[in-house]
Amino acid sequence: MKRRTKIVVLGSALLLTAGAASAATASEAPSPRGAAAPEAPRPHEAAVSQAPRPHEAAAPETDRPREAAALTGTAKLHRSAGDDITFSFDAHLAAKDKADPMKATGTFAFSHYQNGDGARAEVAVDCLLTGGKVAVVSGIVTESDLPGVEGKRVGVTVHDLGRHDRLGYSWAATGTPAEMDGLPKCVSSAPFEKVAKGTGDFTVVPWQPEF
Repeated sequence: MKRRTKIVVLGSALLLTAGAASAATASEAPSPRGAAAPEAPRPHEAAVSQAPRPHEAAAPETDRPREAAALTGTAKLHRSAGDDITFSFDAHLAAKDKADPMKATGTFAFSHYQNGDGARAEVAVDCLLTGGKVAVVSGIVTESDLPGVEGKRVGVTVHDLGRHDRLGYSWAATGTPAEMDGLPKCVSSAPFEKVAKGTGDFTVVPWQPEF
């Protein structure tokens, strides 16, 4: 039975709230004879005087470190014969690990089915390198129904082009991941595959190392 791989990409939103400044009211007190009564502040002046100035208003937490690199999303590959080939990614490199792409974490998965036959694999990420809109991710296969694949390292390349994303994989020249041995981390092929129309939603966060 075909199993579908689902991926949930978590995000966060920063909500900024600003309190409305209340206008001050001034009461008129009787003034001594001959003395000029103090002029009460006009309503619009009172509101302005108590409202926070733009530079005094609460600022967003821009100093919160963002992740150093990421690859997320799911897409199917184009096949004129109707093969169902799916790749899903949830790979991240934390800001604190910016100097070491081999500290990346997360998972990715891929599957290939045709006429009910095929296989799938789940992978634990062990390296992530991104540059611009291109990402290379690798990992160790932790679960698969394809014989000889579990425990092997595989790599995938993604080019984030909006609705026309592209993808490549380390076993492009060998036929299956089972026929590969000794693949180094963060190694894959050029992104020669096209994603199926309407399915490309890969997102790459570019790595910006400090040289």
